[in-house]
Amino acid sequence: MKIKRCLQVVPHPAFASAALLLLRLHMGAALILHGWGKIQSPFGWMGPDSPIPGFLQALAALSEVGGGLALILGLLTPIAALGVAVTMAVAASFHIFVMKDPYVSTGGGSYELALGYLILSILVIAMGPGRFSVDAKIFGNRSH
Repeated sequence: MKIKRCLQVVPHPAFASAALLLLRLHMGAALILHGWGKIQSPFGWMGPDSPIPGFLQALAALSEVGGGLALILGLLTPIAALGVAVTMAVAASFHIFVMKDPYVSTGGGSYELALGYLILSILVIAMGPGRFSVDAKIFGNRSH
């Protein structure tokens, strides 16, 4: 029953739920588009010289495409957002510490996007999907 409680939706007013819906739709669509090329070659999208093992590349691709779809639907939202958050934490760390990229791109790579998705994922975990979600229909609202 603890899992069900985690999947129950935190009650919000209609306006806040609509804002969360817009956030989920935008974030989910963008994640799917970013992950689509990766899912085509899930074990090697970073290239043959990548220090990241293929199975971790596949998990990242699945997190972006599957997590994006789940966010759009508002289905298993905390789990999807957690997967995206972990993936984006690794991506931001890789850009910061391995690639030595700046925060904002000046023509090359940056960690701005990965950090932005990480922060948005944390927001979705904290706030939940809102009332306009599959989670709300299946699991109902969380009581205080």
